[in-house]
Amino acid sequence: MSDKKNDNLDYETTGHSWDGIQEYNKPLPKWWLYTFYACIVWGIGYTIAYPAWPLVNSATAGVLGYSTRGEVAEEIARVEESNAAINEKLASVELTAIADDPELNTYAQNAGAAVFKTWCAQCHGAGANGAKGYPNLLDDDWLWGGSIEAIHTTITVGVRQPSDEDWVRQSQMPAFGRDELLEEEQITQVVNYVMTLSGGEPNDASLVEAGATVFADNCASCHGEDGGGDRAQGAPRLNDPITLYGDDYDTLMETVHNARYGVMPNWNERLSEAEIRAVATYVHGLGGGEASE
Repeated sequence: MSDKKNDNLDYETTGHSWDGIQEYNKPLPKWWLYTFYACIVWGIGYTIAYPAWPLVNSATAGVLGYSTRGEVAEEIARVEESNAAINEKLASVELTAIADDPELNTYAQNAGAAVFKTWCAQCHGAGANGAKGYPNLLDDDWLWGGSIEAIHTTITVGVRQPSDEDWVRQSQMPAFGRDELLEEEQITQVVNYVMTLSGGEPNDASLVEAGATVFADNCASCHGEDGGGDRAQGAPRLNDPITLYGDDYDTLMETVHNARYGVMPNWNERLSEAEIRAVATYVHGLGGGEASE
């Protein structure tokens, strides 16, 4: 249909009409067109000046050489340079002396909190209260020791990680059921006995006495005669209500039958000595830290 002139307006129509409503053939405002064209020019210029066009493994760098990653790296380098002196001091002083220096201790606590939230919270929780299989760092129950030195060592070498040193946190609980070290009846007996060590009620009180004998013969060498544990081996205390995996009957049966083998990364390959000392100071100050021996 050809365009028609509207008798009452200066604009032509497309010739379309519906129910008396006509469709105008009105051009866009000049200012809008000029703005649109300017945006096209600006967009082309932007893709030339800054990283924009995706390639196979990267993107065009842009003639200005700008990089958000580079900007972040520069900012990190600036912060590290400004903290170089106090980090050097933190990495060299005696661990027990950190708390005696207010400025150094404040820095270590703040830096340690940042390290913890970045690397440790995934397992131990944002509030350090742990989870099933991951130790609570707020209480005073420690598998490998709660002094600042012991915490520092644990963070540095980890737990059950490959090492040139045979002594480095390599202890392992036997799987008494899976490896047929104990008969099923003996496992049932010792589980009932262990439930009483922390003041709990056994599943079957008639098995407790026999379980005490099984415990003395097979478990006391690591967990102690009274269930007090052994930090040198990472053997947990069994005579308090604090448990890593749970203290109900079924959980204890699973533990004795198949054993547990929790691991922790050795952070000396990912964190600097200053960062390790900072997070050790932070963890030690959470409430369960112990005095140096």
